[in-house]
Amino acid sequence: MFETWGRIVFHRRWLVLLVGGLAIAAGAVWGTGVFGALQSNGGFTPASSPSQTEANVAARAFGRDAADVIVLYQGKDHLTVASPGYRSAVTKSLARLPASRVTSVQTYWSTRDPQFASANGRISYAVVELAGSSDSARTANYNAIKNDFRAPGLSTQVGGEIPTEAAITKGVNSDISRAEAISLPVLLVLLTVIFGSLVAASLPVAIGGIGIIGSFAVLRLLTLATPVSIYSINITTILGLGLAIDYGLFMVGRFREELRRQPSVEDAVARTVATAGRTVAVSGITVAAALASLMLFPEVFLRSMGYGGVATVLVDMLAALTVMPALLSVLGRRVNALRVRSSVAQPRGAAVAGPPTEATGAWYRVARGVMRRPAAFAVVIVVVLLALAAPFLRISWGTVGPQDLPAAAQPRVVSEQLARDFPGNVTAPIEAIAEFGSPVASTPAAQHDLAAYVGRLDKVTGVTGAEITGVRGDVARIDLRYDPEPLSARARQIVQDVRDVAPPAGARVYVGGQTAALVDELASLSATLPWMALVMAAATFVLLFLAFGSVVLPLKAVVMNLLSLSATFGVVTWIFQQGHLSGLLQFTATGTIDPTMPILMLAIIFGLSTDYEVFLLSRIRERYDQTGDNAGAVATGLQRTGGIITSAALLLVIVVGAFSASGITFIKLLGVGMIVALVIDASVVRVLLVPATMRLLGRANWWAPRPLRRLYARYGIREGDGVAGAPADAVAVEGSVRQRVSS
Repeated sequence: MFETWGRIVFHRRWLVLLVGGLAIAAGAVWGTGVFGALQSNGGFTPASSPSQTEANVAARAFGRDAADVIVLYQGKDHLTVASPGYRSAVTKSLARLPASRVTSVQTYWSTRDPQFASANGRISYAVVELAGSSDSARTANYNAIKNDFRAPGLSTQVGGEIPTEAAITKGVNSDISRAEAISLPVLLVLLTVIFGSLVAASLPVAIGGIGIIGSFAVLRLLTLATPVSIYSINITTILGLGLAIDYGLFMVGRFREELRRQPSVEDAVARTVATAGRTVAVSGITVAAALASLMLFPEVFLRSMGYGGVATVLVDMLAALTVMPALLSVLGRRVNALRVRSSVAQPRGAAVAGPPTEATGAWYRVARGVMRRPAAFAVVIVVVLLALAAPFLRISWGTVGPQDLPAAAQPRVVSEQLARDFPGNVTAPIEAIAEFGSPVASTPAAQHDLAAYVGRLDKVTGVTGAEITGVRGDVARIDLRYDPEPLSARARQIVQDVRDVAPPAGARVYVGGQTAALVDELASLSATLPWMALVMAAATFVLLFLAFGSVVLPLKAVVMNLLSLSATFGVVTWIFQQGHLSGLLQFTATGTIDPTMPILMLAIIFGLSTDYEVFLLSRIRERYDQTGDNAGAVATGLQRTGGIITSAALLLVIVVGAFSASGITFIKLLGVGMIVALVIDASVVRVLLVPATMRLLGRANWWAPRPLRRLYARYGIREGDGVAGAPADAVAVEGSVRQRVSS
């Protein structure tokens, strides 16, 4: 099937390029508008969670009443909140804000609430609710007035939810621009060095550009039907370039190899698509399935990452199977043009990748060296990986917020100063909404039950105060103060204890707030994670079985991926939670990690690890079908793909390296985590652990029960020339006969 497709593309190469060019142009025009259609806020809390329900009921009863913007004022020259000049400066400044942009303002003087003033009397804050029915509208209103909060004679800092989201969005967009500006030229230079030809090097970069443009168009199309987070752009950029490099390296490398073997360019293209193209298809579908598992989560953030990831992988895969062979067909032997090394071009029929070269290659010697002591290598590597994973056992969960911004960012400064100078979590209370069956104000029984309920809440361990902050119709709102940090385990326990308090008679109670949102997020992720793992493992097993006809190799691949992931999670915890290397990486450790980050990394890294596994096993299986020699096939497979895998990993490190330099901590975490995973996977797991385990398993690598062997013989996606489902020894004999006949 793949060889036939290769010949079709060869004969229709100009038509394929024309259609591809039109699609790229349309995607570029349509897709670049995606940035204005993406959701910039939150997306981390399930829409049906108790905390979100509380927020919805409160908004219907009392209006939004949100701290969209928090303006922090500090007096100069010993001014205090009691000074007329202090009051005048703040109130006049806020009074100038246009009513079309601002719905309400609360200050120390408008509320007479002492919580708006610090203990020393020099610091106060204002809570500003912005106009607008959506986050994008409120963000637009904030951007229009963000420079109008200054008060004469006072130091002014602006923070809160909307400024934090605006700062994170700006940082994300800056990261993407920097990643593209830095990565593309560096990738082209490195690919030129790897291929020795500027023309060959440009092909993977071209596929990467197509992948990014195509995924932007798909994301914008999705925004017409469902909310999509702006953070999905990050995964699109990383995977769009990274997988394009992987697929481009494999396709171009195989094509150049086949040019020296085949009698014509058509045969070289057909054979490239039949082998490397088949591997790209298997890899692309497997990676897409791993990323599609993110769509199981109700959180918009993770679902958006799934949308962006699947769109990018499929566009990259389709481009590699259509545009790439069409370009190779047009270029032919000119794929080696603009050479930087004279050794690039070899005449047709020159020995390439034959046994003498393979048997003396560096990767071949590494594999043979490992397989001489496979048990020792396997034990040592597994122990080291498990040791690296150990810190993950002590992970502490947090959430994305102002603490992810650079230390000098105003939203972060405001957040830290509020926590330091205004104890009791004045801007992040635990909020309980009690919904009665009748108006509270006119029902003495309801008032009595509400007062009794507030008294019970006040006695919850950790709660320092409970007060009714609003009654409207049949809804009452109670705010609870507490001492622990809002995202701490102790604060989360307080939320659980508050939810366990018996509600007023005949009333329904919903508990929300920042801490409750994290509790609900963790509960949602914990409930969905097993299903995600099941989908990834099942998809990997099925696809690798259809590709290689073994039930052992898919199981081994899953175990290898889990070892690599565990080590990566441990290193990330050691760095970002415990604060090691924070000076070098320029971030401030908060002692927590957002729980969506490991899940996102799980999908991305599992997919990329499987990608490399498919590349390696495809060449091992190809040689095993020819010879029936397991150890020789492993060594030859590593010799043929070791350079490609390590080169692909190195180039992807360049792509994600730009994100590891981000000023947004959770983006930096994602970049550093992927670099760690790539280094572990490409230099330890694929190069050392895979040969060791495959040597220990021997012929068992290729075992499958008889019914599954028949299934593989009928439906298997095969790459080699052997007979599907035939014993390896029989395949080896058949291969040797064919070689003698052809000679």
